[in-house]
Order: sequence, then structure tokens, then C-alpha cells
Amino acid sequence: MANLNYFIVGKHPVTEALKNPKRKVIRIFLTEESKKTINRDNQNLNLLKNVKVYFKTKKELDNYCKNEQIMHQGFVAEVEKLEYPNLKDFVKERKNINLVCLQGVTDPRNIGSVIRSAVSFNIDGLIVKERNFPEFSKSMYKSSSGSIEYLNIFKVSNINTTLKFLREKNFWVYGFNSNAKADFTNISWKGNNILLFGSEGSGLKTKTNKYVDFDVNIKINGQIESLNVSNSAAIAFHYIDKNKVISN
Repeated sequence: MANLNYFIVGKHPVTEALKNPKRKVIRIFLTEESKKTINRDNQNLNLLKNVKVYFKTKKELDNYCKNEQIMHQGFVAEVEKLEYPNLKDFVKERKNINLVCLQGVTDPRNIGSVIRSAVSFNIDGLIVKERNFPEFSKSMYKSSSGSIEYLNIFKVSNINTTLKFLREKNFWVYGFNSNAKADFTNISWKGNNILLFGSEGSGLKTKTNKYVDFDVNIKINGQIESLNVSNSAAIAFHYIDKNKVISN
């Protein structure tokens, strides 16, 4: 079956797609100014060498993102769908893995921001329900600032079945819950861990809670009820990256 092509927009999403050897870039649309920018910022890489380049005006490029109300910055690319890794193969021979799992989080900007933070703080991968993952969303790519090119993304058909499997493979599942009493900073974060985040509206589903080993909370000052999922994830990722314990 032929690969599905789609468009991404923005300086960083397009530039990082060009840098990713696993990503096939079919063609790109640039303004004269954005061509100068990409050549100036990547002088030793010659990113445009094997790609079809078409020059457009800013107004012409506006047509590629008007429905999502995002800025293209003079960069638009048509790309092929990436091959995503298999979760069972990934965890088979690895140790000290930290994965984030999103349940019920569907907003492309939130997911893109979580991806950006995950890459920034060395999280090993993202688990998402295939049906809820906005794979072709320009907003998600823009929010990830190109970091989606560098994160292992595992699309699964069922979150609960996946958590059950991972627990059998010696993973601890930590459910982030604003009502939990345990502070996540009191966890040692050693071995293999799943950081599970639910939607901002309803949180984690009841049926999923039985696969959670520990409910944990991010302590805030109480002036607001909670943080959004991307902010919560960034705080957790940063702390774990600085404090994780490597097990033999």
C-alpha cells in the first residue's frame, strides 16, 4: 500500500523533517526569504539538495494553514507518513525506560507540547490510542516544534491492554491525578516507568485505574485547581530527567 502524504507547516517542523533520515520529504514550498533562512541556519547540511523546492508568496502559503489558524513562517512541506516502532519489540531488550502515556488527550496542541517536552527531557517514548492520535494535524507538528521527528511514538488500539502488558514486563504505572495525596517527587523513579496522564476534563477512566500502581500528584500552591496536561507533563519530565536512578 502506498504511503499517505500530508502537509506540515512552520520553520521548525519543516527543517527538522528535512534533517530526519527516516522522513521522506516529497516537496517543500518556500518564500524567497525562508529559503535564505533555511540555507543560512543550516549551512553545512545542504538540506534542500534532494528535495523539490517551489517558491510561493506568503499569501499563497496561507492557504495551507488557514483552517487551523497557525503561522507557516514561509515554510510548508509535503511529507510521507513515518513508520512507527512496535512497542513490544522496543521494550524487549531495554532497561530503565520512561514512557509517557496519554489517555483521552485529543487536543493537537497539547499533544504537540507534550512531545516537545518529552524530547527535551529524554523521555523514551509516547503511548497513544491510535484512534485519538491526530497524526496529520499541522497544529500538532507546529506545537511540537519539529521534535516529533525524534520521539518514539507507539500507537496502540487499547490503552488498558497495553498497560496490562507493560506491567507484566516489570513496568510501574504512575497515574497523575490532581486529587492524589502522594507527591511525585517522592518517587525514586528507577527501573521502567509509565507516566499516565488523562484528559483535563474527566481525568483517567475508571476502568484504567485498576492498571495504575500509584496515584501521584504535582503539588501546586492552591490558587488554581490544576495544571493543563502539557504543563504537568513538562514538570514531571524535567524532574525525572534530573533525578532518575539507573538500575542494573
